[in-house]
Amino acid sequence: MPEHRPAVELICGVPVVAAPGEIDITNAPGFRTALLEASALGHGTFVVDMSETQFCDSAGMHALVWAHKQSRSEGGEMLLVVQASAVLRVFAITGVDRIIPSFPSLEEALEQVPAAQSARASQALTGPEPDSPRPS
Repeated sequence: MPEHRPAVELICGVPVVAAPGEIDITNAPGFRTALLEASALGHGTFVVDMSETQFCDSAGMHALVWAHKQSRSEGGEMLLVVQASAVLRVFAITGVDRIIPSFPSLEEALEQVPAAQSARASQALTGPEPDSPRPS
């Protein structure tokens, strides 16, 4: 069976992983691969958009903690976008919310990344590039 891997796209110069609605043992390997790709693209700094994620089991948590450690070892930071109360509760119970920064929106997470701040300042001076993706 082929590995399903979430998409990684650059938004304001920052790699963003679009996490699936459910992260569990069946798709955690592909999720981990996408996290590794995003970390490499962003030199350790990237965002995981979990705004559509309603469920994350221990395999998903393991992938996130692993990616967090990997990004820190590269001098970067992994930021999460989490909205679902069930996912936030699991993160609070396990302590993940104390080690990985999370934000309620993609825009708020991107505001924390210097590359995105630079890209926005450049766009303000020169105007947006044609067909460049924008955070919603």
